[in-house]
Amino acid sequence: MYQKILVAIDNSETSDRLFTEALDLARATQSALLLVHSLSGDDDGGPLPLNSRLDSIYWVPGTEIDVEAWRVDWDRYETASLERLQRYSGTANAAGVPTEFRQLVGNPGKVLCTAAHQWDADLIIVGNRGRRGLAELMLGSVSNYVLHHAPCSVLVIKEDALTTEASPAAATTTTVD
Repeated sequence: MYQKILVAIDNSETSDRLFTEALDLARATQSALLLVHSLSGDDDGGPLPLNSRLDSIYWVPGTEIDVEAWRVDWDRYETASLERLQRYSGTANAAGVPTEFRQLVGNPGKVLCTAAHQWDADLIIVGNRGRRGLAELMLGSVSNYVLHHAPCSVLVIKEDALTTEASPAAATTTTVD
């Protein structure tokens, strides 16, 4: 069935549950895992990337960026994210599931699709926060991007299914050609 499963990890509260679901599937299918986190910051609990700050476009006196404070915040965010990946990887490897991890910089959807292509993944597992309308338009949807650009099958697990003990019907599997 699946031999290589890529798992999209972010810093949301549901990542622990998403990882557990992915680990269970990897054990059941005797698959390897690749845990991928994108250092994008803007939608992941981290500081906004320096080049996306509005005050760099529209300068108003008193709105200068404190680059050193930003760098400290970014380093803290990067370290915490890497520690999460290391913890998940250790858990999976201890459970007998071969697991690697990568922390990459860039747009999460593009990063996931590129990593899946390079690693030759059979499946990508990604969470979905259920954004609709203006929120999706403004913030984008990583899962939507991955569904339309992935080089392999995609399993989207809705946030509701991760925050409650919802039925398996709450997960959606879509194959993208």
